[in-house]
Amino acid sequence: MTRIIPFRDALVAGFAVTMVVACILWNLEAPTRLGLAILKQQYMALQLGLALAICFLRVNWRGQEDGTPGILDALIATAALGVLLYATWDFVWLLKEQAYRPWQITLIGTVVVIAVMEGIRRRAGWMLFGIVAVFLVYALFADKVPGQLIGKNLTPTRLVQYVGFDPNAVFSTPLAVGTIIVMLFVFFGKLLFAAGGGAFFTDLAMAATGRSRGGSAKISVVGSALFGSISGSAVSNVVTTGVVTIPLMQRGGYTKRDAGAIEAVASTGGQLTPPIMGAAAFLMAEFLDISYFTVAGAALLPAVLYYFSVFLQVDLIAGRDNIAPTDVEGLTVRQVLKEGWHFIIPFGALLVALFWWRMDPADSALLSAVAIVIVSFLRSYRGEKLTLKTLWSTFVDTGTGMVDLILVVAAAGFVIGILNITGLGFALTLVLVDAVGSNVVLLLGISAVICVILGMGMPTSGVYVLLAALVAPSLVQAGIDPIAAHLFILYFGMMSMITPPVALAAFAAATITKDDPLKTGFAAMRVGWAAFMLPFIFVATPAILMQGDWLAISGNLLLAVAGVFAITAGIVGFWAQRLTPVLRLVFVVLGMTALPLGFLPLGALPHVVAAALIAVLAGLLRLRAAPAAQGVAR
Repeated sequence: MTRIIPFRDALVAGFAVTMVVACILWNLEAPTRLGLAILKQQYMALQLGLALAICFLRVNWRGQEDGTPGILDALIATAALGVLLYATWDFVWLLKEQAYRPWQITLIGTVVVIAVMEGIRRRAGWMLFGIVAVFLVYALFADKVPGQLIGKNLTPTRLVQYVGFDPNAVFSTPLAVGTIIVMLFVFFGKLLFAAGGGAFFTDLAMAATGRSRGGSAKISVVGSALFGSISGSAVSNVVTTGVVTIPLMQRGGYTKRDAGAIEAVASTGGQLTPPIMGAAAFLMAEFLDISYFTVAGAALLPAVLYYFSVFLQVDLIAGRDNIAPTDVEGLTVRQVLKEGWHFIIPFGALLVALFWWRMDPADSALLSAVAIVIVSFLRSYRGEKLTLKTLWSTFVDTGTGMVDLILVVAAAGFVIGILNITGLGFALTLVLVDAVGSNVVLLLGISAVICVILGMGMPTSGVYVLLAALVAPSLVQAGIDPIAAHLFILYFGMMSMITPPVALAAFAAATITKDDPLKTGFAAMRVGWAAFMLPFIFVATPAILMQGDWLAISGNLLLAVAGVFAITAGIVGFWAQRLTPVLRLVFVVLGMTALPLGFLPLGALPHVVAAALIAVLAGLLRLRAAPAAQGVAR
């Protein structure tokens, strides 16, 4: 047995490195340059086969990564890899013969469906497995379903041939984006942290915010926002940055519940923050057939408002509870930048490539990865730098880290395929729109609940793909702007990370704080309240998504800032002084009125008046608290 594990590890490492190398070669257009005509589906089949092999070699039937793979695990890994390698080799012929339904496609489809379903059960859990299984069962009995949800009659053979092989199902857009674009950004992130980028971000956040009131929590907010955008997972963000920031917050004076909640909310927000948005931005651009630049621009102001709310809340909690600034041991922004200025080069390359040169996201990520490798071989940060050994480990970690995402988007491809072949996609849209009539607010409310439920326990990309197929069409059909609809589902899908009972980001933070997971989840909902309101705001007011003239955009942004400020102050119960229950209520009511919710037939005047009253009230409270603060200082 002991001899098997090193061999297994070597095999997994080889497969993982092959995945990353294949991705790099594909994005460099190596096959074309060598005169080889290779379809995108052939490349995806290779990546899916390698991911399935890694999954079954590393993870046992209980979902545990330790231990020796069993005989059945090895057989599934071999079958999945072998069948998909054959599909890679002979995909062109299989595609030509698909109309005649040869037995080879039946075999490929059967193995792919069984292996992917068992893979997501082991890696993503029963929630996603159950959702996809419901769709597979529905497809088999769609012609017997009563009412508007009746669908096309499918035999089991036809079903597995379609969902397990067709370019409109498993080998569709989600898997393509995951294996072509997302993998390179994951590689970029792994390289960055292997070179000391994680320590650089944390030190920069500490130096910039640590000396202010509640500095320990502000370090968490800034650091998690920086890291979260490129991590691709709120949970991995929590466990990576939280081991540093949560103890720092607790030592600073925050309760363990607030510390865990702040870290969970800050980490989740990283998935909603441009430029990378946990890879959802690239998927959204593909689904909507618009430029990545448009998606990132639309997501910018909502992300700013999200973090403004969180940052303000941790500052007001610190004021209310008399939490002192953090001792940053003489660390300064200048000192951190002097030692780690080289990290600016790859980030600068990424931003210039994406937004100035308008390069493809994959090419931009590849350029940035090359920049990291060059500068990090030449310079270190606090003793951390890239070496050949760490570079190899980065290749391995990238490949193994992509397995879960590849399985999830492959399963999402099953759902998309079933929606297409049975007609269920159109039927679901019709049923949802008919159920609410012309009441857009009710449609948004129902959709929000569905998004939170379906998003529970899934990574960012998986959440978005599933909801983009199931929920977004209904919103677009109701007349909502497509990009607003897709950002709406992304926000509420991600809120499942902090919404009990399956608040994975909050639960991950609770394991660090040793607090009750459910109570940490409810505290995270309080800290992240703005994320539940912002989607309704940008659906009702497209100016928040950078649509319209600059006067409308800036005016609505100011109203949103005033509203978020007032509601946050009311929730915390502090602004320059502790607020009485009446003042808290006044702040919340004025804040809700100031928010630019275009659903309400109020016109602009009530919003402007409410914002002005908020400014006056906040100013008066600040002036009244100033003499008392001076007296304390004396």
